[in-house]
Amino acid sequence: MKAAVLHEVNKPLVIEDVSLPNPGPREVLIRTSVAGLCHSDLHFMEGLYPHPLPAVLGHESAGIVEKVGSDVNYVKPGDHVVTCLSVFCGTCDNCTMGRTVLCTDTTVKMLPIRKDMPLELAALIGCGVITGYGAVVNTAKVGPGENVVVIGCGGVGMAAINGAQIAGAGRIIAVDTNPAKLQLATKLGATDIVDPRNGDVVQQVRELTGGGVHHSFEVLGRKETAEQAFAMLAPGGTATIVGMIPFGQKIELHGFDFLRERKIQGSSMGSNHFRVDMPRLVEFYMRGRLHLEDWISAKLKLSEINEGFAEMKAGKTVRSVIMFDA
Repeated sequence: MKAAVLHEVNKPLVIEDVSLPNPGPREVLIRTSVAGLCHSDLHFMEGLYPHPLPAVLGHESAGIVEKVGSDVNYVKPGDHVVTCLSVFCGTCDNCTMGRTVLCTDTTVKMLPIRKDMPLELAALIGCGVITGYGAVVNTAKVGPGENVVVIGCGGVGMAAINGAQIAGAGRIIAVDTNPAKLQLATKLGATDIVDPRNGDVVQQVRELTGGGVHHSFEVLGRKETAEQAFAMLAPGGTATIVGMIPFGQKIELHGFDFLRERKIQGSSMGSNHFRVDMPRLVEFYMRGRLHLEDWISAKLKLSEINEGFAEMKAGKTVRSVIMFDA
């Protein structure tokens, strides 16, 4: 089979043949139909997060089960599935305490879905959508009428915006420098838009809300925007850091701000319980509440993967997907 292999950081991915063994007793072989290009892959490609090489990146995908191991009974050949990095064993301390997203297992899991769900849209759910939606609904637990700001309107940011709308948030403020993305954000639920080129972002948000927001979400993975997310909170507000800030980089906050019970927290894959959340997201799409078609900026062949990542790095896309059967 063909795969895009990373041999060196800051070098193009190389398309080459790779072989796969038959699945072991607790393994599943999936024929990947679609894979989304995720910004976290770009972090590894640029060496911002350490990872053994060579490596085949990619984790946001959907496909069809071809073979299953002897101990597998959750899926069967022919099932349509979504893959997810949020793994759980069901027996470690985190799992037994209800925090399955923090399980120490490291095996990618998959979830069967209804066969009338388009695979190119289902693939997005496995990472970008669940990460943004889950940060709002599961991690921050945004309530009806609460004000929200989302910094960065890529795939994860759009999912956070759409998720805030589903959660019943009051004011939903989208922050980005790309006019096309801001326009799309309003379609997905944003009530207000803020362009950092028009002045201080924190000041703009405070003026819009009369003093700050209940919840802010940073989805870019940058020191500056993480600090801004905290600074734009109202007293008692919570900043949730979703983006992958480069490994080893630190953020700085004003200690005084904590006296008004402002909080900052992280979110891993939307704090999801994927066997519950992902079927729910599929249903949201099927019922017209989750607008997944709007996420896809381009459908690419595997041979175009490096161009796809270049477009991502330039901030021109929301989500590009690789169509393996194209």
